[in-house]
Amino acid sequence: MGYTLNFNLIWRHFDKLSGGLLLSLELALISIAIGIVIGLVLAVWYVSAGRVVRGVIAAYVEFIRNVPLILLVYLVFYGLPTVIDVAYSAQTSFVATLALYSGAYLVEVFRSGLEAVPRGQIDAGKAIGLTPWQRLIHVRLPTMMRITLPALSNTFISLFKDTSVASVISVPELTYGAQWINFNTFRIVEVYLVVTAMYLVTGYVLLFALRLVERWYRTAR
Repeated sequence: MGYTLNFNLIWRHFDKLSGGLLLSLELALISIAIGIVIGLVLAVWYVSAGRVVRGVIAAYVEFIRNVPLILLVYLVFYGLPTVIDVAYSAQTSFVATLALYSGAYLVEVFRSGLEAVPRGQIDAGKAIGLTPWQRLIHVRLPTMMRITLPALSNTFISLFKDTSVASVISVPELTYGAQWINFNTFRIVEVYLVVTAMYLVTGYVLLFALRLVERWYRTAR
């Protein structure tokens, strides 16, 4: 017996997918905002601190980069509350995990950007009497942002896709919505075809918007 495609049940429950898509975008946006703060602070600290601090930051980066995201999600959501007396929702747990995950990657992105700032610009800042803090704010960070914007855009796209992992702890994002429809309608092919298209289109829209931001930033500076 051949399989006949029927999308009627998918459209009937499409609110599960549309709501899940919005939540996925929200999770990615909040996570990368926190991850940018983590990555930027640690990158600045890394390039200006001593060997011990660099070793601690490097250990954090290597740990996060070499452990699967889904395992980190389980550790934070199921493991951490058993070790210390804390209580948080699945959504909060996932945002914290994804922020730490993105922060580790952004440390390397920002570190390489800071080290790529031309020495002449820094020397020019010294020549006009800027303090180290002023050189960081007015010289190094703006140049670093221009250098790292493409990598930052790619990180955001990757994080948006990584929000699908939140389904394992029942966060009602896009993939969880697809699973709900599949379990209740048994239209596995149809629902995942629709969800694939939603991820694909959203990813390209985000990429296009971020490329416009990159172009604007280059011309604005």
